[in-house]
Amino acid sequence: MYHSVSRNLQESHGLTIAISKLEEQFAYLKENGYQSLHFKELQNIKGPKQFPEKAIIITFDDVYVNQLELAYPLLKKYGLKACFYVPLKYVNKTDIWNTNKEPIMSVSQLQSLDSDVVELGLHSFAHNNYSQMTAEEIQADFDLSKDFILKNNLEIHNTLAYPYGKYPRKGEAKTRFFNLLHQNKIAYGLRIGNRVNAFPFKNNYEIQRLDIKGEDSLTTFKRKIKYGKLWF
Repeated sequence: MYHSVSRNLQESHGLTIAISKLEEQFAYLKENGYQSLHFKELQNIKGPKQFPEKAIIITFDDVYVNQLELAYPLLKKYGLKACFYVPLKYVNKTDIWNTNKEPIMSVSQLQSLDSDVVELGLHSFAHNNYSQMTAEEIQADFDLSKDFILKNNLEIHNTLAYPYGKYPRKGEAKTRFFNLLHQNKIAYGLRIGNRVNAFPFKNNYEIQRLDIKGEDSLTTFKRKIKYGKLWF
């Protein structure tokens, strides 16, 4: 799981990664036989025997313009695929929920991405925390997302990356949330969790992602993609 990309190594911290570090990680994946996938490809895999031995899914949240300018060329250079998750309300605006300074891609920029390289997915409409929303508010967010996608003729796969990785975790609220995802034809829901997933997934709505930090060394990156969260 990645977010912002910077040309400046000094800015490589937290949710921002320097392009030099990103290239080092992509080169490692390519050189070590990892096969990057899109979520739409998983729907055609019938079982673990058909699953690539070293499969990985690369995700970028928030569709910053810097991902188009810096990450997208690297994906093409190393023959990798990635999934970019769009907070639709902020297309062609800035990351209002965060710094309010980083530009978000426009509709035309999203449409310019080669779908063989980048699979677009949902990051909600308004980038709100699902665990703090009512079922009615969540459904309204889905409705606004659908309207935006249709109006702007965007090809977006029905995978949803939960903003902040948050969603209702317990009891009836969790059941209602997962029912809403099913009713809105969401195929996969992505949290954080920092664990390596087994396939088929135990729950398609609780797929865990590895949080790659800007300060991570290549050694840390290697450990994360092999073991998940570091306990040592």
